[in-house]
Amino acid sequence: QVQLVESGGGLVQAGGSLRLSCAASGRTNNIVGMAWFRQVPGKERKEREWLVAITWRGGSTYYEDSVKGRFTISRDYAKNTVTLQMNSLKREDTAVYYCAATRLGLTQESDKYEYWGQGTQVTVSS
Repeated sequence: QVQLVESGGGLVQAGGSLRLSCAASGRTNNIVGMAWFRQVPGKERKEREWLVAITWRGGSTYYEDSVKGRFTISRDYAKNTVTLQMNSLKREDTAVYYCAATRLGLTQESDKYEYWGQGTQVTVSS
């Protein structure tokens, strides 16, 4: 089992920045990749939007077009932590953000991620 705990959400004005962290514990040696998703009100869990992913060992990164150039994912392998730096935030970035881990290959499909954090709220005001 892998446990994930997110932190760093909050309220920020449009154009501002936030940094989210995801600490992994447990059988982290089984992790192949990690990703960040977000879910807006009215959407179901299976409709969570994939944003970015990183391979756990190699550190290769992949971004969804709407966040490319604004969001940066990184990982500290020694500390079992993944960080999402979010800059130039927009109102439409408002959502609950989740980190997720997979023992399978990286994918944008939420149902392929076995482990999830509890989520952290990000609210961007105008």
